[in-house]
Amino acid sequence: MPDGLPPVATGRFVTGSILRHVTVMAATGSVGLMAIFVVDLLSLFYVSKLGDPQLTAAVGFAAIVQFFATAANIGLMIAAGALVGRAVGAGNRAAARRLATSALTLGSLVSALIALLIFALAEPLLGLIGASGEALRVAELFLCITLPSNVLLAAGMLFTGLLRAVGAARQAMLVTLAGALVTAFLDPLLIFGAGLGVAGAAITICVARATFVAVGLYGVTRHGLLGPLRLADAAADAPALAAVAGPAVLTNLAPSVASAFLARLFAGYGADAVAAAAVIDRLTPVAFGGLFALSGAIGPILAQNWGAGRFDRMRGVLREAVRVTLAYVASVWLLLALARAPLAALFGLHGVAADLFGFFCLVGGAIWFFNGLLFLGNAAFNNLGFPVRSTLLNWARATLGTVPPAMLGATLYGPRGVVAGMGLGALVFGVAGILLARRTVDRLEAKDLPVPERARETAHRAAPLPAGHPHPGPVS
Repeated sequence: MPDGLPPVATGRFVTGSILRHVTVMAATGSVGLMAIFVVDLLSLFYVSKLGDPQLTAAVGFAAIVQFFATAANIGLMIAAGALVGRAVGAGNRAAARRLATSALTLGSLVSALIALLIFALAEPLLGLIGASGEALRVAELFLCITLPSNVLLAAGMLFTGLLRAVGAARQAMLVTLAGALVTAFLDPLLIFGAGLGVAGAAITICVARATFVAVGLYGVTRHGLLGPLRLADAAADAPALAAVAGPAVLTNLAPSVASAFLARLFAGYGADAVAAAAVIDRLTPVAFGGLFALSGAIGPILAQNWGAGRFDRMRGVLREAVRVTLAYVASVWLLLALARAPLAALFGLHGVAADLFGFFCLVGGAIWFFNGLLFLGNAAFNNLGFPVRSTLLNWARATLGTVPPAMLGATLYGPRGVVAGMGLGALVFGVAGILLARRTVDRLEAKDLPVPERARETAHRAAPLPAGHPHPGPVS
């Protein structure tokens, strides 16, 4: 091989059972992705055992602020996965390797700058979402320790996205699973054994993120996904990555803004309500993490089949993904409803906190089914050259679909009404997202070029979209 590096895998999703590809990628992705959320949930669980609702609330406040940085990491991961998956589907291993290397370089730089910005604005941001007193002080401490490791988290997430782009689902799973195992072992040692409390939980998160990088670097190197760092390549590839990452970052910031607004509402009902909201925010990604994994799984499958011109399979991917979403949510919803009381006791929730948490367990399945449909739509838009659509839908969901119904619900029914208002917004925008995704595939097929021409144009250096396809924006 001319460059002496291992070959990048060819597109494996353009043939074979669509359902099998979707379920295998989603299942392995679920384990790996939920491992990231388990890291946070375990930290919150051990902090809750310290017996102070203010500490639990503090970790919840810090997580909301920190997710602004995580949203940027997710956007970069989506961009890298989409472009590398498209190059792999077109059979261009050189472009795939170059784009992966550029994504890691640029992602590390951007994640460091964002962490510095959040560090400088930590106190006003925490105050804006309702943190005060002891909760504010502890949340600031938590952020001071964990924010420097945002660069490690960005690299680890990029590695998982790149591995999924070439179909290495098992290797991608191992990246975050290793971090979760480290957390499960180290958290109790530092929080209780060393007596570090919340600071121990923050240190553990940093170590877990370093583990992500170590395992992920091994995986992408094994698959030949990284080449020599060339600043000229990174600069040339930046516009292509930004064309997807920019809207994707904005898309993922929308839930952060919605969470911040909801935290402000819950803060009006006291520390117990904030503690319940913090547990809900940490538990639901673990319980419904399969939906995040499913949307991540269909991205590379859609990208490869688009590169190969298989629009029939692209429609099949969306259809099977909706079915898997329904089956998955129904199962998790039943488990949450049955286990709501033991779970509330496990996290030390009582009174208002236990009541709010139990209500969410009873209605959360419906909310997350429609959230899942919106996630599928986002994955389709981000990987098919229309990331602005996911941005617009998510911001509409975070504003029109969250603020008015949540405020109305809070006025009529208190904390329970806030949760009910979230469900109304999820229903409207979830249905809109999946219907628009199907329409997008149909429109792309109508405007498609012959496969050889698409392959040549897709392989062109740093081209963000295959030839013949419009830039992100409305499809007429």
